[in-house]
Amino acid sequence: MIVKKNKKLPYGNANFRRVRTENNYVYVDKTRFIEMLEEESNSSQIFIRPRRFGKSLFLSVLAYYYDVNFADEFEKLFVGLYIGQNPTPYKNSYAVMEFDFSGIDTSDANNFRNSFLDSVKFTVYRFLQRHKNLFPEAEQFIQQLNSEQTTSSLSILDTAFNIADNAQIKIFVIIDEYDHFANDLIAMGTILGDDFYKKMITANGLVRDFYEKLKTAAKYGIVNRTFITGISPVMLDDLTSGYNIASNYSRKLQYNEMLGFTREEVDTLMDVVGIDINRIGVDMEYYYNGYRFNEDAVNKVYNSSMILYFFEQILATNKPPKNLIDPNLSIDPSRLKRLVKNDRNREIIVEIIKNGGIVSNLLEKFSIDQLNSNSYFISLLFYMGLLTIKESYAGELQLVIPNYSIQTTYWSYLRDLVRDHSPEMMLNVPILKEAILAMATEGNIHHFIDYVSKNAFGKLSDFDLQRFDEKYIKALLFAYLLLSNMYIPMSEYETVPGRVDIFLQRNPNFPQVQYEWVWELKYCKTDAKTTEIDQKRKEGLEQLKQYINSSRLKDRPNLKSALLIFIGKDKYEIVM
Repeated sequence: MIVKKNKKLPYGNANFRRVRTENNYVYVDKTRFIEMLEEESNSSQIFIRPRRFGKSLFLSVLAYYYDVNFADEFEKLFVGLYIGQNPTPYKNSYAVMEFDFSGIDTSDANNFRNSFLDSVKFTVYRFLQRHKNLFPEAEQFIQQLNSEQTTSSLSILDTAFNIADNAQIKIFVIIDEYDHFANDLIAMGTILGDDFYKKMITANGLVRDFYEKLKTAAKYGIVNRTFITGISPVMLDDLTSGYNIASNYSRKLQYNEMLGFTREEVDTLMDVVGIDINRIGVDMEYYYNGYRFNEDAVNKVYNSSMILYFFEQILATNKPPKNLIDPNLSIDPSRLKRLVKNDRNREIIVEIIKNGGIVSNLLEKFSIDQLNSNSYFISLLFYMGLLTIKESYAGELQLVIPNYSIQTTYWSYLRDLVRDHSPEMMLNVPILKEAILAMATEGNIHHFIDYVSKNAFGKLSDFDLQRFDEKYIKALLFAYLLLSNMYIPMSEYETVPGRVDIFLQRNPNFPQVQYEWVWELKYCKTDAKTTEIDQKRKEGLEQLKQYINSSRLKDRPNLKSALLIFIGKDKYEIVM
């Protein structure tokens, strides 16, 4: 009997050559998009996707496919792939120059300048070393690169272009994380601020000069193709005059699935690496799926790094990971907090948390100056992967939170926001964890609700009381439930009929959890009449009865239900 040898997951590996030639790695074939990109009328291309969506690996595929020096490895690298069976006219016909701006130092102006120039110098040096066989003048210039005269300006780029031009070799320029330092300045709160950003990007700035040189080289046919990636289009408007020759294909329908995994690709991946679906234990779609980058796209895509992390943990431990969210991918709530430039942006975040999304148009490019504007800020959230497209809506787009992994970022942000505005609020995390443990092992909900009501809701500032309603209460409850990982708290869990406000599903990694919970929330103002409260109670109990008798929930063991009626900010009623 022939035993199937399962392939290995390339988690954290962005080198296409290694993936294809070492350790029996699996590669999800995206090479059909090479043909599509090559057929575009503009060969200067920009493609934006959220963090860890597979951009670097795709750039590596392009480099090995187009670089002339890897022509003799074509069969080995691309056998069995779409592009291996359907090669394009420009296969292995360029000298590829690869920039990566992910490590630029933004701690101060001098460090930024030196770091940016060092990155350019390193790229030029590596480019000439790799292609010495093509450039007779390369060796002499490589020796000069170590001198002081060649490290203080972008003239080294001009020289490299001239060397390639003299040898009549066309260049394919690849730029990874073109916007990394810009996002750092915007979101990480560095001391440099907006003024420094403008000096570097606008007229006569260092970054503008770099892109102008690319534009000039493209004009004279030295740089024949360009492919630029990043996580946001925040620099595209600022670079308009410096580099106005590129087309942005990020939202084009046919490229919706170019990065990330479709459900079909995830199923194939599970098969080739040997993951039994019965070992999954959780709803992958709820956790990781949900991204659509065009409103007409049929398929949603998973963040590829999320899926690879999840599968890697299952293969290592034979069960889902305790931390279902990849720590290398999770977005620090403080990073989201620093994106909020004004009160209106903060209101937008709260609206998204309460409603699960927002209606807006999306912009394909914008400047740092425009982040205070509603549509620009919402567009930035979309490109960062904090929102995605659900559908068209009245001439605009219905944008929603993509999945549970991203939802936890919003809930944590809200908890921090409330704490910042309510100085009297003192949450004791060990006590909250004990209260959640009591729910899980004793079926006692009262400790948790009582503590949150007295120490969180009862201490809310006027800022938060203006928003206090059923949706706001639900979001805050989720934020506090996240302090323990015994449960997987699920919002608007579909039971047919109806949707459960909060379903506390047991985490499969905690077998001591005895009870799961279904919560229905109601809210009445402090001055609500008894008849109104009675009506809410009757309505809530009827909804709970529907939920627990639904096909999705009726057979779940030890399922408990509770109706939570909050009256004002400091009174509540629990009906079980």
